[in-house]
Amino acid sequence: MALMDCKTDIVIVNWNSGRYLAECVDSIRTFGGDALGKIVVVDNGSTDNSLAIDGGGISLEVIRAGKNLGFARACNLGASQCASPYVLFLNPDARLMDATLDKTLAFMESDAAAMIGICGVRLVDEDGKAHRHCARLPEARIFVGRAVGLEGVFPSLFPAFYLRDFDHLTSRAVDQVIGAFFLVRRHLFGRLGGFDERFFVYFEEVDFTLRAKKSGWSTWYLAEAVAFHKGGGTSEQVKAHRLFYSMRSRMLYAMKHFSPGGAATVIALALFVEPIARLVRAVLRGSGQEFADTLRGYGMIWKNVPVLMRPILNYHDVQMRRHD
Repeated sequence: MALMDCKTDIVIVNWNSGRYLAECVDSIRTFGGDALGKIVVVDNGSTDNSLAIDGGGISLEVIRAGKNLGFARACNLGASQCASPYVLFLNPDARLMDATLDKTLAFMESDAAAMIGICGVRLVDEDGKAHRHCARLPEARIFVGRAVGLEGVFPSLFPAFYLRDFDHLTSRAVDQVIGAFFLVRRHLFGRLGGFDERFFVYFEEVDFTLRAKKSGWSTWYLAEAVAFHKGGGTSEQVKAHRLFYSMRSRMLYAMKHFSPGGAATVIALALFVEPIARLVRAVLRGSGQEFADTLRGYGMIWKNVPVLMRPILNYHDVQMRRHD
């Protein structure tokens, strides 16, 4: 395929993102160039004015879900409307910069990238400082280290989740890149069935990356291509709910990919040890808001344990039947 014919469609999931969505679309209009196929915005029942956006000469499709479908399901819905060779999942609090797409697609079309299925770029803040967002694919010991604070004490036994020792200024193969800028070959996305929709939000891209790796595809971090990312995004509005969904997705990931013993350890720590550590940290920081958000978040988790476990147990039953 000639590079001039190679395009990516961009899927943006919006939920009350305010001005960020308009700024994101404006950046695509300015810097998308010939690499852009179309933009698909999936709105998860926003109640603000964030959908007051204008394609301004570029192909823009807005899907109004009417309710919050969750990130994974909304991404799959958006991707179902895409036809370009690549799909870029882009957060509304991210913005393209000069040649972001051109450099990314040029690399992905190169011989060196023949078996690279997923690509991320260098994400920077307002001051141009690179976010250290690349991470390891989680193992049980990574979750254990994070939960009990051992990752900094015994890093060889409990490695950190994020690659904090990597300055993110050079390109390299990595286990995973952040979902804020997640470019994937469309045929791979379709072959793997897209994101697992049981992950309402968080870990859906981690799960997808692991499944891609098991299928023989790798992930690349491209430092030469740069984009802006605010970080936090709309989840800053609902911190207690963010904690709830993060813990839920962590437990689902553990049950799906870890041994029974590893999954049980991760879930026990998430339910009974980590909340104490988080509350103590809030007290030491003198943050009443963090303390209250933690209580609310874990209150939702403990109250909904049977509901949280249902998709996990259903998955386990399906796997057991497959092996019978």
